[in-house]
Amino acid sequence: MSAVEIREELREYIEKGDRNFLNALYKTAKAYMEQKRMDTMIAEGEEDIKAGRLHSQNDVQKMIENWTKE
Repeated sequence: MSAVEIREELREYIEKGDRNFLNALYKTAKAYMEQKRMDTMIAEGEEDIKAGRLHSQNDVQKMIENWTKE
């Protein structure tokens, strides 16, 4: 089944679905998208570590202090 066919079938399910179905689908989709976002952030963090883009705890505390002063 192609992505276009899946989208169309999902639209049909959404149109026909009751409140419980919509809530379940929404929670599933939201959790999936959030997990993808988190996976991307983790991968970016790992790349930062490999590239040496790191900050010490002390540096971070100073950055936070500067942010709160602005």
